[in-house]
Amino acid sequence: MPTGGEVLVAALRALDVDVAFGLPGVHNLAAWKAFPGSGVRLVGVRHEQTAGYAADGYARATGRLGVALTTTGPGAANVVAATGEAWACHSPLLVIATDIPTTVRRAGVYRGVLHETTDQASFFRPVTKAVVRVDDASTLYEQVVLAGRAALRAPRRPVYVEIPTDLLSAHVAEPVQLLDATPAVHVSAVPDEVIGLLSAAVRPLIWAGGGATASGAGPFVEALAELLGAPVLTSYGGRGLLPPDHPCLVPLPPHAPEAGALWDAADLVLVLGSDLDAMNTQGFRQPRPPVLVVVDLVEAVNDRPDAWVRGDVLAVLGELLGRLPAGRRAPWAVRPSGRPRVREVAFLEALESALPPDAVVVADMCVPGYWFGGYGRVGQPRGLAYPVGWGTLGFGFPAALGASLSGRPTLALVGDGGFLFACGDLATAAQERLPVTVVLVDDGGYGMLRYDFTKDGEEPVGTELEPPDFVALAAAFRVDAREVTTSGLADALAAGLASGRPNVIVVRERFDPPPNTSPNWYRARTASR
Repeated sequence: MPTGGEVLVAALRALDVDVAFGLPGVHNLAAWKAFPGSGVRLVGVRHEQTAGYAADGYARATGRLGVALTTTGPGAANVVAATGEAWACHSPLLVIATDIPTTVRRAGVYRGVLHETTDQASFFRPVTKAVVRVDDASTLYEQVVLAGRAALRAPRRPVYVEIPTDLLSAHVAEPVQLLDATPAVHVSAVPDEVIGLLSAAVRPLIWAGGGATASGAGPFVEALAELLGAPVLTSYGGRGLLPPDHPCLVPLPPHAPEAGALWDAADLVLVLGSDLDAMNTQGFRQPRPPVLVVVDLVEAVNDRPDAWVRGDVLAVLGELLGRLPAGRRAPWAVRPSGRPRVREVAFLEALESALPPDAVVVADMCVPGYWFGGYGRVGQPRGLAYPVGWGTLGFGFPAALGASLSGRPTLALVGDGGFLFACGDLATAAQERLPVTVVLVDDGGYGMLRYDFTKDGEEPVGTELEPPDFVALAAAFRVDAREVTTSGLADALAAGLASGRPNVIVVRERFDPPPNTSPNWYRARTASR
């Protein structure tokens, strides 16, 4: 008879999981013993927060279920911040933590057992769509499979599973395969009203977000834009839905004045899989368009639409394309010319010249990350992972470790402050031979916070850092590293990506933030709705 740990791994295999991230502890060793030879690669990290971020990065780059495995108490607590970021950005994550043995647990009583928490699951309730506690080893397989399916079902978000340690070593019956492993795709018929609104619009605009990416709707978004002659704005989750040079794609973030002018001029905005959150709408300062139509599996939470089609974006667009009048309309707007003329653009161009079309850029909350997040060319869907949900500094490097196992060339774009949150996982990159290239912009501090002071003529306080020698630090972990200027960045990045090994490229520069950060929102003086 298999152990609970073996049944847990069998459940992951039933969910089509082939990689998981975790850190061993005394309470989860029975699970760790079950992974060798199972077909699931378990990547051991140096901090539980890294396990969560890496699982999130893997999920964003692949669209598959990310899995983080932690031990009890402090191990579980360490992954909460990463779970919150995944929740805010709609990443399908399965966080599996152990608990103290059922034989010593007393409900509502703290007894001082190793790693004990009175209610560990409460850490996760605000940042997950469901919390599952396994109380009987005989139900472990079923509960884990159902939890993974729930994480993958729209709206995609993390699910937390808690398993007392004694259940992992208990012997249970062979699991019975559960049917209906693939979540059903919801499709609602498109009302005639929506066809009429789209047909009548003279200046339609498409806003495409992460829901369109999750449904694989890129070619349909492109076809609809060409049919309607509509410019396409994308949220960060929608980057790469259209090819970078497509004439309908607006190559700017919504925060740029030229992009905002298109929104303001539109007589209808069609939102595809986006909740129009505060970051993308400049703190909800985008004026409401004359007509707002939303296609999504969940109801819009910010602006009540004139029409809402509840359904998977790909399925709904398939019906729209079949019912709208044939024949392409001429575009009503001229594609904006592009980026501001500032020196930071040379840095972007150096990055882009070395990035393959299928690359994944995992950007941290740092000034160079803001630049790429807003203005970088993203060649394919899921080509940008960016922590704009919670805005968690320190996301970039550990999330890139997970993204690097997607099979796509992976770049972590980080600053010196955020990189130090998880620099110990250079050991993970080296030991696991993860093919991730880190471009680390060292400006000697928290550059965005420094800007917050200096833009008002104030002296920065608490923002300046004494950085280590990052090249020597990487070398201590036996990771290749070099320091370059912006002019040498393209060659260094191309070589790093081609190496197939972990490597670090340090660039010493101080950049100003772009218009897509809140102090620079051009609508900042507009009264909030």
